Amino acid sequence: MSGPLTVLVSSRAILPGVDGRLVESPATIAVSAATGKIVSVEPKVLPASGFPSDATYIDHSPKVLLPGLVDAHVHLNEPGRTEWEGFWTGTRAAASGGVTTVVDMPLNAIPPTTTVQGFKEKLAASQGQCWVDVGFYGGVIPGNAEELKPLVEAGVRGFKGFLIESGVDEFPAVTGKDVALAMDTLKDSPTTLMFHAEMVPHEGAPPAVDATNADATAYQSFLDSRPPSFETCAVEEILSLAHIAPKLHLHIVHLSATQVIPLLKAARARGTNITAETCFHYLGLSSEEIAKGDTRHKCCPPIREGKNRDGLWAELVAADSCLTTVVSDHSPCTPELKLLPAHLQKEVAAEKAEAKKDGTRGDFFAAWGGISSVGLGLPIFHSSAKARAAASSSDKVPSLTDMVRLCCQATAEQVGLAHRKGALKAGLDADICVFDDSEVWTFSQGDMRWKNRCSPWEGHEFTGRVKETWLRGTKIFEHGAGKDGLVTDKPVGEPITERRM
Repeated sequence: MSGPLTVLVSSRAILPGVDGRLVESPATIAVSAATGKIVSVEPKVLPASGFPSDATYIDHSPKVLLPGLVDAHVHLNEPGRTEWEGFWTGTRAAASGGVTTVVDMPLNAIPPTTTVQGFKEKLAASQGQCWVDVGFYGGVIPGNAEELKPLVEAGVRGFKGFLIESGVDEFPAVTGKDVALAMDTLKDSPTTLMFHAEMVPHEGAPPAVDATNADATAYQSFLDSRPPSFETCAVEEILSLAHIAPKLHLHIVHLSATQVIPLLKAARARGTNITAETCFHYLGLSSEEIAKGDTRHKCCPPIREGKNRDGLWAELVAADSCLTTVVSDHSPCTPELKLLPAHLQKEVAAEKAEAKKDGTRGDFFAAWGGISSVGLGLPIFHSSAKARAAASSSDKVPSLTDMVRLCCQATAEQVGLAHRKGALKAGLDADICVFDDSEVWTFSQGDMRWKNRCSPWEGHEFTGRVKETWLRGTKIFEHGAGKDGLVTDKPVGEPITERRM
């Protein structure tokens, strides 16, 4: 039995069309909290009189009904580094931004998800703490090849390895031999093998900047130290090994440098099964606007120049685009690890701030690399696209249907959840985002629901705000209501451990 229905209607929704392509259309969506599923979708607004008397009928016009976002790149860091982030705070932040599913990276938790035992410990830590549904990736590190297939059986959504040092000792970088072994091990498994695609270029490549001789508080110094060749070299290494597992889906995480795009397109034209993602911060920020010492902007690969950003936007709407998804790469840490300058140290206790010598503040080389933004992606993406459209009528920018494709539909497909997530379609999970695409607002520290309120997005003005989030037929977030917007007594999210098919 589906129980009493909730009926959400609007003059605007993003739905799968008859040919499978996404379209904007009026919609009437009936959902069941009892089953957690979408019962029916009609591409028109039906009156309340057409439903049983015990149904709850809500007209959200002219706000847009979207599928709940699937953020396929999030670091929740629990267990082991819960002072950085955790399931409770990270998933609350996700819910506030219309994200109904996050997929947790295998680092920076301790232990990392590189063994079945480590996965069990992470699952135990997640119990009762998830405000949205959470999937999990496994990790590829030197020496854990025998753990990969058991992790597939245990339900991980894919695997990630680093071709450069990750920054944490328990998750070392892999060599070409390690990558080849992982590909061979997983070549017949229903999974995705992903890479942090940076590596120090081989001998003969142009040298990067020597950090010891650079102004560490100048963002350009840091940018010069991780040039596009770091990314192209890594991708070339991956592509040279792809023949080992021709059916295995390969994926480049957080692509930053547009110089990678021709390499991927050529490989795809040859039949290589490879895709890539980019991130909200690469689309909304540029190196030229980063102030001296503002280490909130540090991430790896780095935020690059405005011209590079233009290339990423162009690729998103290209007919044969290799950028199939857009994600947050939410990678938080404590404010003190960001080595923030004094004027940005709003939440660091005085004694902790004093423990850092002035010479290390604002040091882009020494600060932790990672940007907090889970739950903020839709406003960033929508606002940036709107601004670009206003600045140039000749440049095509992603529409709301494109954003749903990139942040809901394709991310669900990437992690093997398209049978449940990523679309407003009967039979799928009733995950719905109610988006007011006209509200103008400024993001403040008080709007941050992740654990450490430190983000380069503070002070940015956005057009578009998530008003409600529904998870499997239950409203979990309503802007301005409940406790910080969360409106259920306890978390209703679940860990996703079903085996990929």
